[in-house]
Amino acid sequence: MPSKEALKEALGLKDVIRAGWIRAGVQNPESVAAHSWGMALLATQLCPDDLNLQRVLKLCILHDIAEVHVGDITPHDNVTAEEKHRRESEAIQHMGVEAAEAFDEYEAQESAESRFVRYLDKLDMALQAEIYEGQNLDLSEFKMAVDDW
Repeated sequence: MPSKEALKEALGLKDVIRAGWIRAGVQNPESVAAHSWGMALLATQLCPDDLNLQRVLKLCILHDIAEVHVGDITPHDNVTAEEKHRRESEAIQHMGVEAAEAFDEYEAQESAESRFVRYLDKLDMALQAEIYEGQNLDLSEFKMAVDDW
């Protein structure tokens, strides 16, 4: 079981602001924790019956937990995918929360649940971009092809 200090450290994700939104000029952008919550909300509404919802929710909540230590690394940061993975893996190993298994599953993209969570990651970003476009910003780079609702 994680220590009280490890849990408090992990809750620091509430204070890590999504770097892509800052770079795009969004005023008052969401935190990484808010993004993870958005994914979890989407999961409760969209998870197919043949997937394990509990596992999906765990992946949603923990997939970015290492960003407490490494920050929100974006494609614009000139960090290779391999280096990003290495940094995040190392951070998780030292955090004291039980997140390494979920992080590894999400990164490997071998389970149906992890692939669905990757979709939710993109969907949450696209929907959030639509919300932020109310600030008269072009956020098309953050959108993906999403069916009209």
